[in-house]
Amino acid sequence: MNNRNGKPFNTAKKPYPGKNTSAGRPVHAAGSGEDVKSGDRIIVTIKRIGINGEGVGYYKKKAVFVDGALPGEVVKAHVLKTETSYMTAKLIEIEKRSPDRQKPPCSLFEECGGCQLQHMTYPAQLRAKEELVREAFQRYARITELPLRPIIGMENPWGYRNKAQLQAGWQREQFVTGLYASGSRRLVDISGCPIQHPALNEVTNKVKAILTELNIMPYQERTRKGTVRTIVTRVGKQSGQVQLTLITATPWLPSQSKLIERIRKQLPMVATIAHNVNDTDTPLVFGDETRILWGDERLDEQLGELRFSLSPRAFFQLNPEQTVKLYDAVREAAALSGKELVVDAYCGTGTIGLWLAPQAREVRGIELIPEAVEDARRNARLSGANNAEFIVGHAEKLLPEWVNRGVRPDVIVVDPPRTGCDRALLGAIAAARPARLVYVSCNPSTLAKDCQVLLQSGFRLEWIQPVDMFPQTSHVECCTLLVREDN
Repeated sequence: MNNRNGKPFNTAKKPYPGKNTSAGRPVHAAGSGEDVKSGDRIIVTIKRIGINGEGVGYYKKKAVFVDGALPGEVVKAHVLKTETSYMTAKLIEIEKRSPDRQKPPCSLFEECGGCQLQHMTYPAQLRAKEELVREAFQRYARITELPLRPIIGMENPWGYRNKAQLQAGWQREQFVTGLYASGSRRLVDISGCPIQHPALNEVTNKVKAILTELNIMPYQERTRKGTVRTIVTRVGKQSGQVQLTLITATPWLPSQSKLIERIRKQLPMVATIAHNVNDTDTPLVFGDETRILWGDERLDEQLGELRFSLSPRAFFQLNPEQTVKLYDAVREAAALSGKELVVDAYCGTGTIGLWLAPQAREVRGIELIPEAVEDARRNARLSGANNAEFIVGHAEKLLPEWVNRGVRPDVIVVDPPRTGCDRALLGAIAAARPARLVYVSCNPSTLAKDCQVLLQSGFRLEWIQPVDMFPQTSHVECCTLLVREDN
C-alpha cells in the first residue's frame, strides 16, 4: 500500500515528540480549534474504509483520507494536502490499533499497490465493503434504511485471478514482470502474486527465464530498445491450460522457433503461444495485430453449464468462482418464467444474457464494441442458446426504437462501466417501463447516483446483493433489483 504521493506508509510505533514536531508543526487533536495546514500532524479516529481502500476519519467536519489506516484506529498522521471539504494525510503512528489489522501475507503489499486491503482480516474486509455500499447510498441517494443483503465472500480469497497482464522490464540485470508502483514509473515485480492463479505465476516465471536465456530483452520506453512489452497469461479454471501472449514493440519476435520449442518443453500446460504487436506510444496493452505462433487459437472455459471460447484479446471475468455467484443473483432478480423478453443493455461478450437465456423466451443483447458482439454470438452458438441475439449499437437508441414498434422488454439488465449508465439510457429504461430492472455494478457511488434517478422515474429498490469479486482489494460488485412501482 502506498500513500497518495506514492510513498509506502509506516505503521511502526516509535517515539513521538509530543506537542511539537521537529519541524515546529503542532499536533492537532480532533477537538482543536486551530487551523490545519499542509505539513501539520493531526490525531484522528478512523471511521470507515474509503472507495480506494484508504482509512477515512473526520477533523473539524473535514474528511481525512489516510492510506493504511483501519476503522476504529486512532492514528497520528502527517497532513499532505488540505482542501475545502477534505484532507489527505500520511500515516505516521497508530495510537490505538484495530483488532482487524494483520500482517499482509504478500511481502510486496506496500510497494505494489495492486491490493489495498491485505493488512485487514478477510471478515473485516467483507464488513468494510458492505459499509462502502451503505455509505454510497446515504451520500448519493439519501437512503438510510438500505435493503442490503450480506455480502457473498470466498472460502479461499487467494489465487483467484485467472488472467495476468504484467509489464516487462529490466532491473539489476534481471528480467522482471509486474506493475508500476503508485505514482511512479518504477516497476514492482509481482510474478509470484498470491491473488493470481498459481499456474500463471509458474508460467510467467519460466517464460522470463527462457527469454533471458535467449537474450530476448524487455522493451525500454526511455531508450526505445528491446522487444517484449507485456506478458499476458490466462488459465482455464476447468482445464488448467494456459494461454500465453507475448506483446512486443517490434513486429518480429527474435529466436522465435527456439522460444516456442523451450516453452513447449518446459511448460506442458501452455496450450497457446500468441504474439501481439503494439508498436505505438499508447496506454493500451494490446495492439491491433495478434497471431498464433503455436497451439490452439482459443482457450475453452466454462461458467456453470455455459461454454466459452476465448481468443487472446477476448474479455472474460477474472474470478469465475464469484462470477457464478453474482450471475445466480442476477438470475434470482430476473425471476424468469420462460415467457419474458430480456434486454441486456451492456452485454459485452454476452455472459449475463446467456446465463439468463435458458429461463427466458428471448434475450437481446446490445453492445457498442463489434468484436465483443462477435464473441457473444460465438459463445451463444457454443452454449446452444438459440433464443439469444446480440446486436451492435447504442442501447439508448435501440431500446426506444423497439418500444415504438411495440416490442417492450419484461426485464432489462445493465452492467455498465465504473462511470455508470448513460443518462440517456436511464431515460430510455424509464420510458420502456420493464417490470424488473437488474443493475450489476462495480462502483457503489455511480450505482447509488443512478438508482436515485431510477427511483424518481417510477422504480422501487427491492434489494442489493454485494459480491466480493476481488478479495484483498477495495472493489465490491453489486447486483441490485429494482421493480416498477405500478406492477
